[in-house]
Amino acid sequence: MLSLLKGRYRARLAETPEDIVAAQTLRYRAFRSEKDASAKGLDADRFDAVCVHVLVEDVKSATLVCCFRLLHLAGGAEIGRSYSAQYYELSALAAFEGPMVEMGRFCIHPDWRDPDILRVAWGAMTAYVDGAGVEMLFGCSSFHGTEAREYYDAFALLRDRHLAPKRWLPLVKAPRVFRFASRLRRKPNLKLAQAKMPPLLRTYLLMGGWVSDHAVIDRDLNTLHVFTGLEIKAVPPARARLLRAVAG
Repeated sequence: MLSLLKGRYRARLAETPEDIVAAQTLRYRAFRSEKDASAKGLDADRFDAVCVHVLVEDVKSATLVCCFRLLHLAGGAEIGRSYSAQYYELSALAAFEGPMVEMGRFCIHPDWRDPDILRVAWGAMTAYVDGAGVEMLFGCSSFHGTEAREYYDAFALLRDRHLAPKRWLPLVKAPRVFRFASRLRRKPNLKLAQAKMPPLLRTYLLMGGWVSDHAVIDRDLNTLHVFTGLEIKAVPPARARLLRAVAG
């Protein structure tokens, strides 16, 4: 049973239907209430029933400040079961032999800005990955909004430094995509690129992660997202030690 207490935050697995509703409520706030922050609702789909849900809470107030869900796959042969497979053609990854986990619906409470929240979330993820012997972590990393122009420098940096290896490269499946690897001709402004890179994706990249060569335009969640993969053996040793220090 995953349980991690670091400083003012605790990470744990959802245990009750009420825990799942709390996660779905936070997801709604993060993904679907842009025009009205006080709006109430649930962000829920069919994947919730087959995933493990991780909650990060502020210990003192019991406020849910972050959540994400994990779908465990025995190997690449099960990649078609994933949420990401709705949007990306992932047949190349079917050849991956080791255990895989898809991380999805990652969000942090919009009113909380503490960087320790992301650190604790990754500590919890590390504990899960180590405990389950996971060899690849993957998911969809989202940019807010659907206007690609706002993120040209970030996409140009992804094109130059972080594209998936050819043997794993996801192909286009979604009807609306931005093919940044082939369309962008600009050199990235590194300062602007880093400023526009979502924190979750930035962490993936620091660990040796890679992305698809295109972004899916998801009007349902008002995001642009890229498929993101990370082979655990590729994580730099120094960063792995830092993560395991948090996880421990």
